[in-house]
Amino acid sequence: MNILKKISQTLLGLALIYAGIGHLTFSRIEFRAQVPTWLPLDADFVVLFSGVIEITLGLALVILWKYKMFVGLLTALFFIAIFPGNISQYVNGIDAFGLDTNQARLTRLFFQPLLVAAALLSTDAWKLLKLRKRS
Repeated sequence: MNILKKISQTLLGLALIYAGIGHLTFSRIEFRAQVPTWLPLDADFVVLFSGVIEITLGLALVILWKYKMFVGLLTALFFIAIFPGNISQYVNGIDAFGLDTNQARLTRLFFQPLLVAAALLSTDAWKLLKLRKRS
């Protein structure tokens, strides 16, 4: 089981690094389309900043094994923080990343909780939440 968690943590980290690079380069326009219009920040800034965050979290997941629970919790919180972008894409019917129907955009919404769970489970970060409850 431990090896599966390590593999999952590494794959999640690599996926975040790839997505973060996409934010900064080849998918920048697609990511800008997901920034909610109500957010009082420049959409390009949000995309670039979140890309840097994704790369940082991805590298931390791959390298900082000693701090995996803390990094996993931060990653889960990041996935929660960016969820409004996915909701905005669905509510406003924005085509990006091949999601060109309401059904496709709605289906994507159900994958975000899976990413949160992957971050918490692969790093054992859920134990931090459990310890916090006891206090």
